[in-house]
Amino acid sequence: MDLAWLAAGLGAGLVVIGGGLGIGKLAASAMEAIGRQPEAGDSIRTSMIIAAALIEGLAFFGLVICILLQLKA
Repeated sequence: MDLAWLAAGLGAGLVVIGGGLGIGKLAASAMEAIGRQPEAGDSIRTSMIIAAALIEGLAFFGLVICILLQLKA
């Protein structure tokens, strides 16, 4: 019962780390692509924002699952 808090904390930490790494890799690739082809910057930026929103949504879903599992225990 007490370990549910620990498991939820570790799970939330892993979700945040994964989301941060995913968005960081996405942004680095997008900036490199914009540096190589500045004229395509607008379309690359739009695609990057959409992909970042999807990554954040997945991370938020993971956090909600961690909270729900902790509350159930």
